[in-house]
Amino acid sequence: MSTDDAFADAYRAHYWAVSRFVARRLDGQAHEVEEVVAEVFSIAWRRRAELPDAPLPWLYGVARNCLANTVRGLGRYRRLLHRIGNHEAAHRKQTVESPDAERPGSWVHDALARLSPADQEVLRLTAWEELSVEELAVTLGCGQSAAAMRLHRARRRLRAEIDRTRMTVSVRAGGPGHE
Repeated sequence: MSTDDAFADAYRAHYWAVSRFVARRLDGQAHEVEEVVAEVFSIAWRRRAELPDAPLPWLYGVARNCLANTVRGLGRYRRLLHRIGNHEAAHRKQTVESPDAERPGSWVHDALARLSPADQEVLRLTAWEELSVEELAVTLGCGQSAAAMRLHRARRRLRAEIDRTRMTVSVRAGGPGHE
C-alpha cells in the first residue's frame, strides 16, 4: 500500500476519533476544534511515510502537540483581552453559576481538575479514548513501563482527590465523627 493510500485510510478511519479527542480537550467553538483537527491531519499528510500500522495513538500524540500550541495561543489572546479590559470574554470567568447548575458526576470532573495536566491527560487517554497501555505509550512518546507507571500514579492521585472530596463533603454535612 502506498503512503498516500495509508494516509487516506487513516483519515477515513480515524477522523471522527481525532475530532472527539480534540473537542473533549478544547472547550471552545466548533471552528477551533476543526482548525486543530485540520492541523493534525496536515501534519499526518506531511509525515505520511512515518504513519505506523495502527495510526490512531500516533494521531493522538500529534493532536496533543497541536492542542498545546492552540491552548498557548488562546491564553495569549485572553491575556490581551484582559489587558484591553472591555471585552465580554475577558470577564467571563467572573460569572457565577447557579447552585442547581451542577451536572451529575461533576464531582469526578472537579477531582480530575485538581490533578496536574499530565495526570489528567493520562487518565483521559485511557478513559475517554480507551487506549491500552501500549497505545498510551505511543501517544505519550514513552516506553510501556513508563506509561503504565504514569497511569498507576495518576489513578492513585485521582483516588486521593476523590477521597479528600468525600471527606470534605462529609465534614460539611456533619458526617460521622463530626459533632
